[in-house]
Amino acid sequence: MNVFLAVISILLLLFSVLALIRHDYWTFRVFDYPRIQKFVASVICLALLLIFFNSHNILFWVLSVAMAVNVAYLFWLIVPFTFLGKKQVLRATKHIPEHSLSIMIANVYEDNTNSAGCLKEIYKTNPDVVLLLETNNRWYIDTAELQQKYPHNVKVPLENTYGMLLYSKLPLDDTEVKYLVEDDIPSIHTKIILKNGMKVQLFAVHPTPPVPNENPRSTERDKELLLVADMAKASQVPVIVIGDLNDVAWSYTTELFLKMSGLLDPRRGRGFFNSFHAHYPIMRFPLDHAFISTDFKLKQIKRLSNFNSDHFPIFINLQYDAKAPLQQQAMEPDADDLEEAAEKKTRI
Repeated sequence: MNVFLAVISILLLLFSVLALIRHDYWTFRVFDYPRIQKFVASVICLALLLIFFNSHNILFWVLSVAMAVNVAYLFWLIVPFTFLGKKQVLRATKHIPEHSLSIMIANVYEDNTNSAGCLKEIYKTNPDVVLLLETNNRWYIDTAELQQKYPHNVKVPLENTYGMLLYSKLPLDDTEVKYLVEDDIPSIHTKIILKNGMKVQLFAVHPTPPVPNENPRSTERDKELLLVADMAKASQVPVIVIGDLNDVAWSYTTELFLKMSGLLDPRRGRGFFNSFHAHYPIMRFPLDHAFISTDFKLKQIKRLSNFNSDHFPIFINLQYDAKAPLQQQAMEPDADDLEEAAEKKTRI
């Protein structure tokens, strides 16, 4: 038992240390993802260490103290995304339909054939805007009926799991499909015109993840997100960034994105809203995101029902509030953040 506990403890400590190393290679970045799982495993391991504690064994002393520090550190990282954390986005207290915008984000999983289930979830939720990711030509054909209810749309079906379909009830303006970093990885840039006539800049993104079977580095993902951050920061109108960012809410790269963009995360202080993996409850992470400028307050955010995809859809309902920027504050980058962001944007 002593040997088993020692091995598990050392591995958990190693996993936490590896996540601290800011290297783009996947063997380091992959440990950003399971922080909830590492926290739970570390709490259990610490409890076992204390139960079987041997005061005459120096290794038990060292591992117990190190594991206690690890538990505290992991809790500090994830607590902002629990009800104990401070809310970055305030709740909208008045209902003003002409200032509101609801969005559904769904990575459909390209090989998934349950398009009927997807359509059912869209009709049930009835969002103003729908973003479908991993959509190929078959998904485009199977969801074409949405054009009747969502007459404004941007269609980028691809067979490489990075296709996008954007459907909107509200008019779109200045619409572009861009390939910011990789020639086969699109992003949609458009302005949504609210019922009150106000324009909102929308960026829909889906960068590649740092995994060995797709891209062994996070370089391309990080660069794309930071380029979008620059555009969000420079925007003269309110901004929303949505999509499967292939990064977790608590990673240092997501925090860097928030600092550089001036956007807010509506999950902070409310919950994890883990969207992937839908079929493995023990291995779920918040990969699908909606980041917003300080111009918006939150009416609702929730995870929707799965329709055989590996992702749960995410629904968010926002409301523009002219006073919100005076009541909500974005994170500010320091000199190190600015240097790191500039360096990441020059890679590849």
